[in-house]
Amino acid sequence: MAEEKVYLTKGGQKKIQKEYDQLVNARRKEVAEKLQKARELGDVSENAAYDAAREEQSFVEGRITELDDILRRVEVVKEKAGGEIAIGSTVLVHLDGDEQEFTVVGAHEADPASGKISHESPLGQALIGKKVDEKIEVKAPVGKLTYRIVKIK
Repeated sequence: MAEEKVYLTKGGQKKIQKEYDQLVNARRKEVAEKLQKARELGDVSENAAYDAAREEQSFVEGRITELDDILRRVEVVKEKAGGEIAIGSTVLVHLDGDEQEFTVVGAHEADPASGKISHESPLGQALIGKKVDEKIEVKAPVGKLTYRIVKIK
């Protein structure tokens, strides 16, 4: 069975690679030192510092594994301008007299507060493949929203 690709923009890949490098080259060593110091305090069965260090180590190792998997399956998408909306496109849409700008990104770099929406989200799915002046309808908790695509950057 083929592994599912993880779509990221070049910036998203760099951000994940930076976090991975920082965890592997710095945090892993810091946590190992905390663990060693906690062991030196004596009985580890009732040692809160040891328990906290083990928990932190578990989190760091889990995140390293997750990021390694993402980086292994990554497909970097080229940011596009004009034409059809794709992953990497920045889109200006009109909704109820207001204009909003979104960048369609892979799920792992989505950040709706920053205007980065996942291609897997309802809005992202509706935008993919569309062109300027097309209208899309998206079901939202507040009801059906109709967007008009104003510009693709």
